[in-house]
Amino acid sequence: MTLADYSHSRGRPTIAPSDRFRPRKQPRQVRAAETQQRILDAAAQVFAEYGYAAGTTNRIADRAQVSIGSLYQYFPNKDAVLRALMQAHADAGARLIAERTADGLPAPLEEALRVFVRATIDNHRDDPRLHRVLFEEAPRAPAFLAHLHEMERRAVEGTAALLQALPSVRDGSRLTAHIVVTTIESLVHRLVTTELTVDLAELEDEIVVLLGGYLRRRSE
Repeated sequence: MTLADYSHSRGRPTIAPSDRFRPRKQPRQVRAAETQQRILDAAAQVFAEYGYAAGTTNRIADRAQVSIGSLYQYFPNKDAVLRALMQAHADAGARLIAERTADGLPAPLEEALRVFVRATIDNHRDDPRLHRVLFEEAPRAPAFLAHLHEMERRAVEGTAALLQALPSVRDGSRLTAHIVVTTIESLVHRLVTTELTVDLAELEDEIVVLLGGYLRRRSE
């Protein structure tokens, strides 16, 4: 995913006022939580099928089998639904990488890189069309952009620490880690969500080769 801001004047999403992205309430009862999740699951299907512009709240409510009034009890508009889906996707990716690096990284450089690359691919593989809608078509709340930037900062710092622990990598600087994180995120998002058919195992291998060569040259 890219963290850049977007502009409708260039045919791409823009940042909308932050209050449009706020849910109306957080469910406190099991039944309410289940209803909210059903709305989010339905929204994921609708946005993947129709895209951002045609992914209306009426279609989401119909797919979730709830009234439009029930949907509005939880979300004031479709942008708030999108914000919740974006947040869930970003947080799931962060958790996945944290889980797979909790015990450190394998010593071989390429295998260490593979942990990051595979986790990122796994977080994108389920519904590429939905991910394209979330991060290329839809507007983003300023608060969510700030959250993405903070997640990126933590990812870069964590990656730098992990790279410094690898004997084959002498340059574990923040810039080097930033290049690694950005390269993986950008290539995976771009190629997994493309209209073309991409072999994900081959994509994983190619990114590992690319970054392995870069890090080894930085260490020579």
